[in-house]
Amino acid sequence: MPDLDNLYSKLVNDEDTRVCRDIPDSACTRVPKNFFLQVGATTLTSLGDTLTNPKTTLAWLLGMVGAPVALVAWLVPIRESGSMLPQLLIAAQVRRYARRRGVWVMGSLIQAGALLAMGLVAWLTEGVLAGALIIACLVLFSLARGLCSVASKDVIGKTVPKSRRGRLNGLSTSLAGGAALAFGVYTLLRPPADDDMLFYASLLTGAALLWVLAALIYHRIDEEPGSTEGGANAVRRAISRVNLLRDDAPFRRFVITRALLLCSALSAPYYVVLAQDLQAGIGMLGAFLIANGLADSLSALVWGRMADESSRLVMIRAAFIAGLLGPLVLAVHYWAGLPESWQAWLFPLAFFVLGVAHSGVRVGRKTYVLDMADGDRRTDYVAVGNSAIGLILLATGLFGLLSGLIGAAGMLLLLSCIGLCGALLALNLPDVSLKS
Repeated sequence: MPDLDNLYSKLVNDEDTRVCRDIPDSACTRVPKNFFLQVGATTLTSLGDTLTNPKTTLAWLLGMVGAPVALVAWLVPIRESGSMLPQLLIAAQVRRYARRRGVWVMGSLIQAGALLAMGLVAWLTEGVLAGALIIACLVLFSLARGLCSVASKDVIGKTVPKSRRGRLNGLSTSLAGGAALAFGVYTLLRPPADDDMLFYASLLTGAALLWVLAALIYHRIDEEPGSTEGGANAVRRAISRVNLLRDDAPFRRFVITRALLLCSALSAPYYVVLAQDLQAGIGMLGAFLIANGLADSLSALVWGRMADESSRLVMIRAAFIAGLLGPLVLAVHYWAGLPESWQAWLFPLAFFVLGVAHSGVRVGRKTYVLDMADGDRRTDYVAVGNSAIGLILLATGLFGLLSGLIGAAGMLLLLSCIGLCGALLALNLPDVSLKS
């Protein structure tokens, strides 16, 4: 496909468009096609994640059906941790298949089915039953998400050269960020009514269709068969892989660093809370959505190019930005003497900068774990790392106990300090990127 070859050549900005030092030679000529197919599928699912954000859409949905408030607290932990914790077992099962493209397709279709079921539950039931069934659908969705996570890392590792994976992650994030920006502008200009169930049912259905379309695209990837060793006993294999955290020092250091860098995601709600304390109107929520979309669309591709040079440096730079931003914003907020109307807009601006930093952390750590190892060891790294991070994410729920004591500003300062510790620890990570 000459057009794809030319577009790929311009995107990577390199005359040597098939750097095949770490993928099978037979896959070399299919790199441009596989690259753009994975960009398309990942962009669609990333947009779907935005449309079904547990902090907005799903939280509203539980309130709309009259579910108990206690269930709302489970949305984010289940959405994020539910896809990570089982990955040790999932990875062993995925290893049974020589080609793992079909595993991703199956996981994508299950996610679509879970979203459709969620919409149907909201339409037909209410109260505790509706809330419990929506949570059950979210559990299924998260498990399928974990299936896709494990499979995608292996497929990328076999179809896209090491020095091009950062650009794949960056381009996907940028395109999804642009679509999220458009959605934010729409909600800012035409916010739905609180009782508009049809709007939200359509939103869930539309998101489900995005995953179906992504599955159709992903199915067209040309993937070389891989090793199927180690898939015979999932439980035994899972337990043995936990030893990676004990025996593999570089990997252990990466997991600890990644845990500390969670601050770039965990601190985001506190910028919103501080803006709300200034009695910002509903229009300010649209401003936060726009800031987040702009951050992803403008920065991710740049981070991706940098990650192909050194994913370690990307994590370090992004973590320092996220860690230093919190104290700077708090200093301006409390001591600069700005008018209150100006202060309200300070937080969406800070949210944009934080989004840029979080995009770098995400692109950097995804590229780093892809480049750390080859073959099945890559699958093990992804599974063990995600399972460990899933446990840590659940533990971060205890931070909610601190917020009542030190407030949103104190939490922001605490998380910023944790992020700076992560940046300092990342300085000691080995550089695993292949210089092109």
